[in-house]
Amino acid sequence: MKRIAQKKNEGKQKSEMVVRQLMEGEIDTKVELIQSLIPLGLLHVGEVLQQEVAALAGVRYSRGREGKRHVRWGQQPGYVYLGGQRVAVQVPRVRDREAGETKFPETYREFQKPRGRDEALLSRLLGGLAGRRYEESAKLVPEVLGVSPSSVSRRFIAASSRKLETFCSRSLSEYDLAAIFIDGKTFSGDQMVIALGVDVHGNKIPLGFVQTATENATVCKEFLRGLLQRGVKADQGILFVVDGAKGLSKAIFEVFSGRGLIQRCQWHKRENVVSYLPKEMQAGFRRKLQQAYEKPTYEEAKAALGRIAKELKLINVSAVNSLNEGLEETLTLHRLGLFPKLGISFKTTNCIESLNSQVERLTRRVSRWTNSDQKQRWMATALLDIEPRLRKVKGFRDLPLLRPAIQKELGLVETIKTEGIAA
Repeated sequence: MKRIAQKKNEGKQKSEMVVRQLMEGEIDTKVELIQSLIPLGLLHVGEVLQQEVAALAGVRYSRGREGKRHVRWGQQPGYVYLGGQRVAVQVPRVRDREAGETKFPETYREFQKPRGRDEALLSRLLGGLAGRRYEESAKLVPEVLGVSPSSVSRRFIAASSRKLETFCSRSLSEYDLAAIFIDGKTFSGDQMVIALGVDVHGNKIPLGFVQTATENATVCKEFLRGLLQRGVKADQGILFVVDGAKGLSKAIFEVFSGRGLIQRCQWHKRENVVSYLPKEMQAGFRRKLQQAYEKPTYEEAKAALGRIAKELKLINVSAVNSLNEGLEETLTLHRLGLFPKLGISFKTTNCIESLNSQVERLTRRVSRWTNSDQKQRWMATALLDIEPRLRKVKGFRDLPLLRPAIQKELGLVETIKTEGIAA
């Protein structure tokens, strides 16, 4: 008995492992996954039919069936539709003693109608998996699934490798970018620095990523040059929204010299400043900084921040130094005169942090990161899966105002005109 129990336990563990690995591959092998789940659909059909028979005729081998109207009456070959195909099944029958007739379960007739019932069934199964109800879903995974954990893993590695190649090699020349958000995502001790583009219509496009220990200038410069080589157009000016890492700002300045403006994240600046203060004072200065940044014009915001700096000087000089460092870059939208219209989306790095959160939801099932290839395959696969569902930035209707303002700030208007005449 112990041997039998141990074998059942091993089978359950293997089933749960298969389910988890199938979940890891569902982005890339969705069609194959559905085909693999058809046997689960057959098991579910059989279970539903037996439940109806049990409701009519009682549990098999139970006592007290002599006076019942309905009794079990064997089974016969039949069919149901799954995956758009007619699939053979054994259909249980029930004998109605009073009517003197044999009938099938009512649900069997429903399963015979090829109207998408299989899709609903498989959706429920996948929903159970996606909801992380592994134990419930694993009960349905039979040995006849015919997919070993190792083969599922190999298929996912192959599929995600293709995703990585596609993502890293696709041309970016078709996108007319108005802004680029850049931020890091932590993967088991490493940073994945991600670039998210926003075109002139407000659409978000994941542009690329680079694996690095820190956001240092050397790595970031190579990363940005790689985006240019893949077709990113910067001649008409681009707004870069970043969290304030010095290495990243330096890389943008060198690679996009005279073609890019930096908007430092106001949220990061605010939190950096208040971190120097005692706990009891943080909420008050956080509110004051927020109110200052919400001023509609550059002059008003700069004056309000200046008053806060004077107040902070009496409390903590380090907080003042933190506020003054890169202060002008936090006011870029104010200086362009576009804060009231575009500030909601471009004053912070929230857009790319939202993307990072979606990546986290797709990758958190990975309990162990083994190597760089695995991290990069997962990142590319997740970004390509998320991309079609990304919404436009808020305030996208005012984006046409951004480019002329950038060109005026950088003095690109005359340059573009001159180049146009020369051409």
